[in-house]
Amino acid sequence: QVRLVESGGGSVQAGGSLRLSCLTSGVSLGSTCAGWFRQVPGKEREGVALSPRDDSQQYVDSVKGRFTITKDSAENTLYLQMNSLKPEDTAMYYCAIDSSYYCWSGSWSPSQYNYWGQGTQVTVSS
Repeated sequence: QVRLVESGGGSVQAGGSLRLSCLTSGVSLGSTCAGWFRQVPGKEREGVALSPRDDSQQYVDSVKGRFTITKDSAENTLYLQMNSLKPEDTAMYYCAIDSSYYCWSGSWSPSQYNYWGQGTQVTVSS
């Protein structure tokens, strides 16, 4: 059974940092396309950072230079280091995995991912 458990969310002031963790089990993280998504009430879930099987790291423009995604295959854990946080980063953050055989370069579409964590809230105050 595949499980994803996020942790590390919280409340910080603008300019602060947080590190999100997503501990996975039941799947070999290194053989998947993984990513972090976020959602605010009333809006669609959006991709923040991707770590596909091709070993690239991809970021949405709004977080480039501030966020870093890391896939630790030995620990089966996906991380998101978030620096210089802004109030507009406030959202529920989710990790997700696409475990399909054909996954390679990743996708920004949430529908492509077949496993999700429960989410961890990030709140950034000005």
